[in-house]
Amino acid sequence: MDQRLSLVTLAVGDLPTTRAFYIDGLGWEPAVEAPGVLMLRAGEHLLLSFWDRREFEAEVGPIGSGIAPLTLAHNVSSAREVDQVLDQARAAGAEEVRLAEHRAWGGYTGYFADPDGFRWEIAWAPGEVNEIVLPPAPHAD
Repeated sequence: MDQRLSLVTLAVGDLPTTRAFYIDGLGWEPAVEAPGVLMLRAGEHLLLSFWDRREFEAEVGPIGSGIAPLTLAHNVSSAREVDQVLDQARAAGAEEVRLAEHRAWGGYTGYFADPDGFRWEIAWAPGEVNEIVLPPAPHAD
């Protein structure tokens, strides 16, 4: 099995609200839309998929309640960008979970919750992590 992730699927309570948050609020573009499903390109070979909770449960079984024991991370190339993305998420209606702060390991991160409570970490992680997860910077011609 190749070491890669193809899709991350999240069950959501109100797909139109989720769509409005990500598309209208954060400016992402849909890659695939079907009844009860919204998929967004999240990387070169990665889709972030949102399923209507009822359809999700019909396929994979009942899910529990409370905060999902996971976070989604969006890494950026500077601490300033962390603040900009957190501001954009707040303006789109995100719940502020944790203000951005400098971390002992040298990075700068903060958290927000999307309309279904999924926690997003917005991070600047100088060094190896950002070298792996960030796309190459565009070259000036």
